[in-house]
Amino acid sequence: MMIGYARVSTGGQDLDQQRAALKAAGCKRIYEEKASGAKRSRPELAKMLDHLRAGDVVTITRLDRLARSTHDLLDIAERLEAAEAGLKSLAEPWADTMSPAGRMVLTFFAGVAEFERSLIHERTSAGRAAAKAKGARFGRPPALSAEQIAHAGQLIDEDKRPVAEVARLLKVHRATLYRALRGAPRQP
Repeated sequence: MMIGYARVSTGGQDLDQQRAALKAAGCKRIYEEKASGAKRSRPELAKMLDHLRAGDVVTITRLDRLARSTHDLLDIAERLEAAEAGLKSLAEPWADTMSPAGRMVLTFFAGVAEFERSLIHERTSAGRAAAKAKGARFGRPPALSAEQIAHAGQLIDEDKRPVAEVARLLKVHRATLYRALRGAPRQP
């Protein structure tokens, strides 16, 4: 079955042209929404993807009505493939996964996107390594200062105070205090 998806970015725009083109293309059901393409939450798109059956063909007037980016398009294409459904764009005849040429183009886009993701990962890793070499710390800041850890150690070792009591005093969980004490040098 041909299923249409129509989207406009703002409430001031209307879906009439897309609706007419999708009906003329033979769509039996059309999911419509007024939502920015930049929004992750597009309820009608999610509903359409959830209701797909094998053999359905999602038809759109243009690719930018369906996806925010190449990565988003590939994610949607993977969901379509998992549902054994196809994708067809009326304005971009090469974006028709029902044809061998369309599948090849999407495969090419998938390869480019994967290459782009690996480059981003490499650059991020290199930047993180350089920052660590310069002394940058990642993650949450420590819950306890070195002075607090030393004071806690003194209270536990010398004053024989229970760990739970010292943790309450420092307003941290016992596990946090144990980890801090385990990593801190202890006095003989």
